[in-house]
Amino acid sequence: MVILIIAKNLAEAASNYFINGIILKSLKEFIIVVLRKEEKKNYSLPGSYRLIALENTLVKVLEKYIVNIISEVAEEYRLFLWN
Repeated sequence: MVILIIAKNLAEAASNYFINGIILKSLKEFIIVVLRKEEKKNYSLPGSYRLIALENTLVKVLEKYIVNIISEVAEEYRLFLWN
């Protein structure tokens, strides 16, 4: 029951953003974490590190929601060319 309420509110918020053309600055931001690669001899070289990008979770949910809608419409109107 709680999931349905959250999903409904999320759908309304997403629709509101798209209708008004508003994308919140916080939705565009992400965090990059720098991790050391193990057993490197020289950590002064950039190749000794791995970058991990952490995207906003709400953005991931909205992207998935939009992809699902686009996919359903594309299938309905047979826009995908399958061999």
